[in-house]
Order: sequence, then C-alpha cells, then structure tokens
Amino acid sequence: MVKRVSVRNAQFQQWQALLGNRTKRQRAGEFLIHGVRPITLAIECGWPLTAVLRTAGPKLSGWAQGVLETVDAPVYSVAADLMAELSERTDDGVELIAVGAVPPDSLDRVPITPDMLVVAFDRPTSPGNIGAITRSCDALGAAALIVTGHAADPYDPKSVRATTGSLFAVPTVRVGSPRDVGEWVEAVRSQGTPLTIVGTDEHGPSRITEVDLTGPTLLVIGNETKGMSTTWHTLCHTTLHIPIGGAASSLNAANAATLTLYEAARQRGFPAAAPR
Repeated sequence: MVKRVSVRNAQFQQWQALLGNRTKRQRAGEFLIHGVRPITLAIECGWPLTAVLRTAGPKLSGWAQGVLETVDAPVYSVAADLMAELSERTDDGVELIAVGAVPPDSLDRVPITPDMLVVAFDRPTSPGNIGAITRSCDALGAAALIVTGHAADPYDPKSVRATTGSLFAVPTVRVGSPRDVGEWVEAVRSQGTPLTIVGTDEHGPSRITEVDLTGPTLLVIGNETKGMSTTWHTLCHTTLHIPIGGAASSLNAANAATLTLYEAARQRGFPAAAPR
C-alpha cells in the first residue's frame, strides 16, 4: 500500500532532517539517495533501502516504475513541491528519492585479498572530497575507503551525490582513530597478508613512481589543509610525494588521491572495464 504525504508532517520532517543534520542521520541510521544512477546502483549492489519516495501525480518513467516494482521497501507518494524540497532542486522533475540504511562502521567490511588496495582519508573536512575519492576508488581498483578521525560525513547528500553511485560499490568505513586502523593492519599482516601503509605527503622522500604499489597497500591521504596527522606519519611504512610544478604548493586531496590511485592501477595493469 502506497502512503501519501502532501503536507510537512512528522514523516516529511524526518526525511528533511536527513539532508542537513548529521546527528539525526546517525540516530536514524538513514540517508537520502538522489538521482537515477545512484538509485540504480544501490539496487544493483543490494543496498538495504528503508523507503522509496515517488512524486505524486504524473505518470512515472519506465525506469522509475521498474524501481518501484523491484524494491522491497515502503513506498510513499509525496507532493511534487515537497519532493523538490527534499531533492534540493528548484524544478519539479524528480521522480524518485530513496532512503538508504547506514551500514555498520566495521573494518570487517573491508575485503582482505592478496593484492588488496585500500584508501584511508585522514580527517577530511569536505563531503565533496570524500565523494570524489570514493568515485576514484571505484574506478581505479581500490576495494574500500576508510575515513579516520573527526571528519565530514560520507552520507552527507553532497558526498553521496559526488560518488555518483560508487558509494554502493565501495565499502566506506568511519574509524575514530588511526591507531585503530593500525591495529587492524597488524591483524591483517599477522594473518599472512603483508599490508603496507603508504602515506602521501608533499615532503615525502620517494617519488610516486619510485614506490611499489603492486602489493597489498593501504594508501593514506591527509587532511585537505594539514596533511596527514602525526599518528599516521608514525604508522606509515613509507611516504611518497607527487612532483608538481607551477605556482601551486600542493594538490587538492581528491586530486592527489586520484593520481596516486592511477599510479597504483598503472603498476597493477589497470582494472578491467565494467560492462556498459
């Protein structure tokens, strides 16, 4: 049975809070998913959905109708003006918004393989950078993203949009301290996978092309303005830098991550292209 929401009732206010209130997202264990590709990938990847909102009134496209026939979640018919508000768009062209469940922040979600490549992002302040790095992880063969310290929220709408759906293909885990990740790395190493922690720093002793990234690697990207924390510097087995010229003193964190992931992919022979 489709439930109807035509006014700003308690249910609508709960969804609205998911847009800008991190604490309420955390308490509810939910976040909003906007856009055709992200919703499609969430379904394809088996991401748990707690609700699907459809715009009231007009006939839906074949894509939207197919989503509603596929998902096993409550469906709400929401007034067009309210859908536009939840989509943060000025037009009324939004057909569907999905409500996704936030998964547990457990390092058990990180796949352990002989050639594993994982990225850790230290105290990121920009949701957009988290999203951009998630997208690069997906495109260039990284199996997971670990977000450490006091950081922006990977489930912020800005971050989710920036992933263009890669959030649902690449496990993202929030961890309070780099030391917790360091303990996990030691556990992985003790089980026979020689996981190496490689930090990125503009003053790192080795050029990016001089570091072997073909083995199991945890790649650390520092905070956008301060770089890696002292703790991460201590944990790193080696540190690399990306040679640059011009007037720039450093690269944007997301750009640095993408370049380093590209070099890792180049050394590994590049991941196979996904079928189109």
